[in-house]
Amino acid sequence: MNFQFYLERLYNAKDFQKFLKENKKAYPCSAFFVINKENPNEKNQQHFDYYIPSTNKMFSFKLEEDCQRTPIEVRDQKTPEKISMNYDFDFNEIEEIIKNKMQEEKVTEKIQKILLSLQHLKEKDYFIGTVFISSMGIISLHIDIEEKKVILFEKRSFFDMIKIIKK
Repeated sequence: MNFQFYLERLYNAKDFQKFLKENKKAYPCSAFFVINKENPNEKNQQHFDYYIPSTNKMFSFKLEEDCQRTPIEVRDQKTPEKISMNYDFDFNEIEEIIKNKMQEEKVTEKIQKILLSLQHLKEKDYFIGTVFISSMGIISLHIDIEEKKVILFEKRSFFDMIKIIKK
């Protein structure tokens, strides 16, 4: 699916339109996507998060639940940064970028699930991702959206994380 397709669904939702009328200074601060590759019965998820500076409140709009508005607790004192919504990419393209990097890093396991969070860091928008792969593996990555390039890639095993917790 295409990023703009999800944005259109968000912009056309009545509750979202009402939210923007009531909160004219609200801005997008993150977006979250879950792409299930292994289990076709599990729904993919798309959430767009908006921050209201005047009230220090954040709301997530869950597209897979008819754009349901859900409050998010703001725990950090840091004000969330605005993300751009002017992207036109396909999630299949993002998956190909991940697969190419896996091949480059000689990771042969199969992708089971992809979690992507669109965030603004260091003056740019990035996808901060976690990829679950077969053999209990996990890949952490950062993708520069403008350059469509993986800039951080770490493969770990679930068992590596258990060792860290036991120490």
